Amino acid sequence: MTIDWTAVATIAAPIIGLFVGVWINRKFESRPILISYFGHISAFRSTPPNGQPIQVHTHAVVLRNTGRRSATNVRLHHAVLPDFTIWPSVVYRTEDLPDGTRDIVIPTLVPGEEVTVSYLYFPPLTEVAQ
Repeated sequence: MTIDWTAVATIAAPIIGLFVGVWINRKFESRPILISYFGHISAFRSTPPNGQPIQVHTHAVVLRNTGRRSATNVRLHHAVLPDFTIWPSVVYRTEDLPDGTRDIVIPTLVPGEEVTVSYLYFPPLTEVAQ
């Protein structure tokens, strides 16, 4: 009995291609994927007893690593950095840049990790040119 190598190659080629494709996908697509969105935005007007009314603003940015690898040195850039908190608590640092702006740097976000950065500020945050 002889083997028809053309028939074997015709059947084996797509199967081998499938396995090679899966291997290439896992090898090269295994990377961090960061998504971000606003969690909330709000403004409050408060009048303390016997005081002037004040305006307070808050907003939150949610960061999530949906990839298969850890994201490293995640930076949130700010022209003006207001008061903020990060929940859940993660290791972070702030960096002053030469142009006067500031970054919040999160050294590592593991796959599936999500953090919320909440900001509290009093308007205006920008300086008015005179």
